[in-house]
Amino acid sequence: MPTTAPARQRKKTSSARRDDGAPIIPILARKVREVEAKAQKNKLGPTNRVKFQVIAFLVREERARVKEDEALSDSSRAELLKRLDGVATILAKTAARDTSLIQLLEADQATTPVARRMRRDWLLDAGVDLPPEELVIDDAPAATSAPAVPAVATERAVRPVQVDARIESNPFLAPDAARVREAHQPRRQLDSWELMGPLYKSFAQGAGGGSATMPLPEVPEFDRLSPRGLEVMKHQSRFLESVREGHRRFLLADEPGLGKTAQSVLAASVANAYPLLVVVPNVVKMNWAREVERWTPQRRASVINGDGNDVDAFADVFIVNYEILDRHLGWLSEIGLKGMVVDEAHFIKNLSSQRSQNVLALAQRIVSTAGEDPLLMALTGTPLINDVEDFDAIWRFLGWTDGTKPGPELMERLDATGYTPADKAFYPAARQAVIDLGIVRRRKKDVATDLPDKLVADMPVQLDDEFGRSIAQAEQELSRRLADRYRRIIEARGDRGLADGEIDEDIVSLVANGELEESRAAGTDGTNVFSMVRRIGQGKAALAADYAAQLQRSVGKVVFFAKHIDVMDQAERQFKEAGITAVSIRGEQSSTSRQQAIDAFNDDPEVGIAVCSLTAAGVGVNLQAASNVVLAELSWTAAEQTQAIDRVHRIGQDEPVTAWRIIAAHTIDQRIAELIDSKEGLAARALDGAQVPEGDVESVQLSALKSLLRDALAA
Repeated sequence: MPTTAPARQRKKTSSARRDDGAPIIPILARKVREVEAKAQKNKLGPTNRVKFQVIAFLVREERARVKEDEALSDSSRAELLKRLDGVATILAKTAARDTSLIQLLEADQATTPVARRMRRDWLLDAGVDLPPEELVIDDAPAATSAPAVPAVATERAVRPVQVDARIESNPFLAPDAARVREAHQPRRQLDSWELMGPLYKSFAQGAGGGSATMPLPEVPEFDRLSPRGLEVMKHQSRFLESVREGHRRFLLADEPGLGKTAQSVLAASVANAYPLLVVVPNVVKMNWAREVERWTPQRRASVINGDGNDVDAFADVFIVNYEILDRHLGWLSEIGLKGMVVDEAHFIKNLSSQRSQNVLALAQRIVSTAGEDPLLMALTGTPLINDVEDFDAIWRFLGWTDGTKPGPELMERLDATGYTPADKAFYPAARQAVIDLGIVRRRKKDVATDLPDKLVADMPVQLDDEFGRSIAQAEQELSRRLADRYRRIIEARGDRGLADGEIDEDIVSLVANGELEESRAAGTDGTNVFSMVRRIGQGKAALAADYAAQLQRSVGKVVFFAKHIDVMDQAERQFKEAGITAVSIRGEQSSTSRQQAIDAFNDDPEVGIAVCSLTAAGVGVNLQAASNVVLAELSWTAAEQTQAIDRVHRIGQDEPVTAWRIIAAHTIDQRIAELIDSKEGLAARALDGAQVPEGDVESVQLSALKSLLRDALAA
């Protein structure tokens, strides 16, 4: 859709520049500082990456213009080029912090509508007379149907034998081109505004805005949905009434343990959204099939495994895990799906991953072929891991945005507020506009008041053997390496007026980011933050297992979480030696084996401990037969820790839950635990409207490295 700069901005003087040899330079200097500040906080989302790119090619454009401007004196030209070099230096420094930006430095033109619009607005602000063709920007793509299968997935595509029979009995619908055209209606006052940044900001500043839940109908007088012997809870019933009233797109972000699976299964029944596709982590495929049978016994579910040779193509619900979705995109896009549920939707937050691209491509295909508004649901109790821009992929999946601008429905709601991002009132209004599209977030303490309390207790342990001393030595070596790099940079550039004992935080960030990039490349080889945490986990394994065994003897069933396989192996050996029957829940298990282990833990009184992978069993698993959790190793995120604990603290639990974190005292382990706790405020502020301070959103790994470096410099 064409967008034109506001008339007041086009009334410029006849000269190319005004009152300065290059008035665009102050604008570029201000914008590059904004990007630099975001990079220091690890907040470089899509909007700021575009801004970085636009600054880079405007610097090149301006440098070329200054060199060719014969009206400039040599001294003026040298001064302007020096100022441009200053902007370019900050760009390079920022790219050193985030190496993914380096490729953006190579762009020599604005290639996207968002970038072209940004360039246009900055040049107009600088007083540049632009030709008419640069004032009007067309960002409307041709009305084409969504590709059925991304090119990268075609090589792995499979086609179960029954699929053709189903398609012949119910041919898939052709793309609805009218809907595509409808999505590009002209907009109004917000046409020329960049809105994604302000939308994210509206959630980052969510304090005081209330819980992120759309208005829901009251509880109906009669429960018309539950099969015999089951009953939906009030919060579930209100959600389902909104589906009955016609709402079809949801981010269901209830806290873990409040029955999102049951709500989704019943929502599909209310909306008659069959055939329905459910995309899930591998660990919960069997549980989803059970829930379909339990809540909608009249419907058939088929779990897709491997190449899908045993798929029932005439089923009502298809359940597939993320890892094999690419093989089945082709035939799934042809059978006329009327709904799609993405469970643990934070799994798709990385838009560069093939997993995310597969989910988004299929959702787009469903929307274009469903004939009527399909049911799209993203389920996650922890949608925000490090940054509010974690919303990006989920909003794209639901069609609320396309990553660069709001979708037509959201745009209409934003226009209706009467505000622009220049108005302070825009932000709470924009947050509510997004929420009203279909965000539903309920907390346990509000809707499950009879659910017992949850406590996280730290259990410090001393690693005082030879292994523990080697860990301390490795940590000292890492601290010295960071401090040496910092001092070399300071010596090379000069202290620039630093007071005695003052630390340059920019250099701290630069050194820590460089170390983190090297650590990621090396993994657990050498001496780095990842290898140290791995070794600390190994050092704690025996102590954590011993504590879990003692706990099991005194309180009954215990869930033992670890991050690494060798820690799990060692714990299982100790439990066996202690005469405790344990089951294991790991990523490499088949769905059947995993479900058998879960059932044994919940139902067999002889099974005392479930040894679980923090990543494989931290989502979608019900282990409420226990009320005690031992976290032998720490996660890198608060969200992952919460997910693990909430395998136990969920509907059906009738005892207070205690999670025991085993912390290696006087090591980086203790620092990581503190950082995890400090970062829990993001979701509370953005989703629950809590009045909590806005803290850093950088990763725990980066924060830990910066903390180590500061301590080393202060010593």
